Amino acid sequence: MVRRVLITGATGGLGLALVRSACERGLEVVASGRSLDHAATITACGARFVAHDLEGGSALEPLLEGTDSIIHAAALSASWGPRAAFDAANVMVTERLLTAARRAGASRFVFVSSPSIFARFDHREGITMAAAPAAEPLNHYARTKLAAERLVRAANAPDFATCALRPRALVGPGDRVILPRLVQLARRQRMPLPGGGNARIEFTDLRDAADAILRAEDRAPMLEGAAINISGGKPVTVRAVAMALAETLGTSPRLINLPMPLARLIAATGEHAARLTGRASEPLLTRYTLATLGYSQTFDMGPAERLLGFRPRHDALKTLLAEAAMLR
Repeated sequence: MVRRVLITGATGGLGLALVRSACERGLEVVASGRSLDHAATITACGARFVAHDLEGGSALEPLLEGTDSIIHAAALSASWGPRAAFDAANVMVTERLLTAARRAGASRFVFVSSPSIFARFDHREGITMAAAPAAEPLNHYARTKLAAERLVRAANAPDFATCALRPRALVGPGDRVILPRLVQLARRQRMPLPGGGNARIEFTDLRDAADAILRAEDRAPMLEGAAINISGGKPVTVRAVAMALAETLGTSPRLINLPMPLARLIAATGEHAARLTGRASEPLLTRYTLATLGYSQTFDMGPAERLLGFRPRHDALKTLLAEAAMLR
């Protein structure tokens, strides 16, 4: 019997990759999102698109009618913003979806979490499934993704299988987070690199992330509420990324070593000033951005291979540079 899967956040980069992959696997796909920009692309894949604002307060049961599985990829993904906005988009929506899914008789719920929950001012290599999240989340995004993940995992039951995946640094078509930021930096005359750019980062191709998530949907009853870290599995230094990106864009920024104590002072001062003035725009450097660019974060991919049979198929750095080349 073909499962009907609801994919939320379907008009984002990851959402589109999920829709394509799910349709290729022969699943019956219902895709929801607030934007109509990619509705034609989604329907061309063979999915049914439903414009729906999950925060709007309208009933979710009609959206979930006849659904066997939910892949919840919708989120407010930003490193700066008001607390209430993140609580509403990332925690309250997840809680409502869980309740509605159970009422609708769905049997599986896969949550797209985030490795931002691990971000802290420390190098963390080979992070395992059992690793503890940072004691103090560095922004509202990390805080609310962790809270939502815990709701999802706690909801696991014999008749309602749940799990969470934490894909790291997603790149590919539709990426509106990582590449735009890196391109902005690469086009400056000077590019400050916290800690000299020696921190190691693992990118994940959107297609690999979608593959891992759909493998989790297929195996959800056996995962028992697990949270699995996902990445492209190829650590690369921030400096190497900066140099490769500059070469691809045809720019020649001067790479500046920004000592970590000074970087932490700049980030803390910028955030404090933004809160005092009520400024909505993100400070030039936040504590979260510093933690992700100045400190290594890599993952133990053993559990992903063992539990999901997942191995990355794409070189995520090459994907990033290919997308950057189109901007040139």
